[in-house]
Amino acid sequence: MIINPYLFGPVFDPDAQAFITAAAIVNPTEQTAINTLVIDLKGYNIWNKTLVIYPFVGGTALSNSKNLKNISLGTLSYTTGVNHGTLGIQGNTVSYADTGLKSTTIGFTQNNAASGIYLQSWTLGQTMPYGHFGNLTMYRTGNVVYPMINNALNTSTGVPILNGLLQTSRDNALNFIFKDKNNAPVTLTSGSSALNSTLNLYVCFGNNYNGVNDWISFNYYALALTATELTNMNTAVQTFQTTLGRQV
Repeated sequence: MIINPYLFGPVFDPDAQAFITAAAIVNPTEQTAINTLVIDLKGYNIWNKTLVIYPFVGGTALSNSKNLKNISLGTLSYTTGVNHGTLGIQGNTVSYADTGLKSTTIGFTQNNAASGIYLQSWTLGQTMPYGHFGNLTMYRTGNVVYPMINNALNTSTGVPILNGLLQTSRDNALNFIFKDKNNAPVTLTSGSSALNSTLNLYVCFGNNYNGVNDWISFNYYALALTATELTNMNTAVQTFQTTLGRQV
C-alpha cells in the first residue's frame, strides 16, 4: 500500500518544526516562511553561528517570545506595554522584552559577536537601542547611527536607510562591519572594546536609554559574521519577510 506523504501535512526541517510547535504557529504561510528561513540559514552556513533568533511571527505574546535557534533558551518575557501583531513586536519608552540571557551565557567573547534587527520604520531623531548599553546596541540620532559591540561605540554617518535589516559584527581581528538593508558601504569610527557580562540582553529597549515605538520584525544575536555572511543573512531574512507580506 502506498501512503500519500502529504496526507499528514508537510514535512519541515526539525528545527523549524520544533519552533512551529513551541510557538503554536498554525498559519500555513507562516509555517512555510519559518521553514524556508531555517533551510536558507543552514544553506548559507550561518545557522551554526547564530545564538538567538527571534522571528517575531504569529502575532501573539507566546509566538513572539520563542527563540528559533533553541526553543528552550532565551524565551522572552515582556514588561507592560509591549504590543504584538502581524508586524512583530512594538515597545515604547519604558516597555521592553527581556531575553533573560547575558552575553557570556550565550557564547559571546569580547570581540566575537554580531547582531541584527529588522525595523518596519525608524522615527527621525528617535533613539533606537536594543541589546543593552555595554554589549550590543544600536541607536540613531539625526543621520548618524551608533552601532556598538562590547562597549566599542562606532559612529556611522550619512546612513539614509531607516528600516529593514540593520546588522553589525565585530571579530577577533577587530574588523567592525555595519550594514543596512541595501548592504551599503559605511565608514565607521571605532572605539575601544570591553566585554560587559552583568546585564541581560533586551529587545526594544537599552539599559539607561529610552525605548522605541516602531515595530520590530526580527532580531538575532550571533558570533561574528563576515561581510558575505551579513549579505546572505539579509537575503534570507528579506525572503522571510516577503513571504509574510511585511518586507520593507
